[in-house]
Amino acid sequence: MQLHSDHLRTLAAVLDEGSFDGAARALNLTPSAVSQRIKAVEQQLGRVLLVRSKPIRATESGELVMRLARQFDQLEHETLSTLGVESGGQGPVTVPLAVNADSLGTWILPALAELSGSENVRFDLYREDQAHTVALLVAGTVMAAVTSAAEPVPGCIVRPLGAMQYRPMAAPAFAARWFPHGVTLEALAAAPVVNFDRRDDLQHDYVAMRFRRHAGSAGQGPDAAAVPRPPSHFVPSSADFAAAVALGLGWGMLPPLQVAERVESGALVDLDPGGGVGIPLYWQQWRLASGLLSRIGDAVEAAARAALQQV
Repeated sequence: MQLHSDHLRTLAAVLDEGSFDGAARALNLTPSAVSQRIKAVEQQLGRVLLVRSKPIRATESGELVMRLARQFDQLEHETLSTLGVESGGQGPVTVPLAVNADSLGTWILPALAELSGSENVRFDLYREDQAHTVALLVAGTVMAAVTSAAEPVPGCIVRPLGAMQYRPMAAPAFAARWFPHGVTLEALAAAPVVNFDRRDDLQHDYVAMRFRRHAGSAGQGPDAAAVPRPPSHFVPSSADFAAAVALGLGWGMLPPLQVAERVESGALVDLDPGGGVGIPLYWQQWRLASGLLSRIGDAVEAAARAALQQV
């Protein structure tokens, strides 16, 4: 059995675009031709590769074939480039990456911009929480990811990047109103908090840490059920999240790397100079004999070493 490269590209296009019509436009084909190619490869493998939803998504078998499609495209492009052969007018190779919002908003983009100036590459960035980016690797959606997962995904290699530091911060007026006596348990239980989205547990983790510390000093066992959930706002943008905290919407965990100027100007204050949370980050990429992917990893690692706390 042999899979056709055109079928692999078509599958990748359908998943990238989310529909047969979108893939047809990207590939300069008719929707019927796209449908016939997908049907042909599904019949060849005897498996359903796509869930016909909106947007279309891959089945478990489709995820495996998607990874092969990405790898084939990457290796073909590099081979043709090395040989000095034009790659059929396809232009630069697309490398999909998954990156958490705070890394996107602080340290990683300059490294990718520098690479784009020296490499024939186009980046397709997926913004996802660092605890969930590995799912995109497993699905074959991306070829590499910034993640908090130290355990390598099957078929991937992992590099430690360092720890992203977060501090509990607030606007001065907000701090004076809600934390007049410092970061007490009573204040943490009542003060409004800004969360990135409903999967953002960073603020809750900080509150839980303070409650566990108090329970330990009082000779009590930790009781997760006793950790309160204060009133929450949701602001799903890294820059807007920082702006919301600075405007007094609530307190939030912010990376000093992102808000140094606001701290220096007095627009933000550190609520707990002796505390904070460090999130270790890792770079996971497919175990693929790709010079370009290795150079991307090297550039990301170098940028992280300059920006993140090394542990």
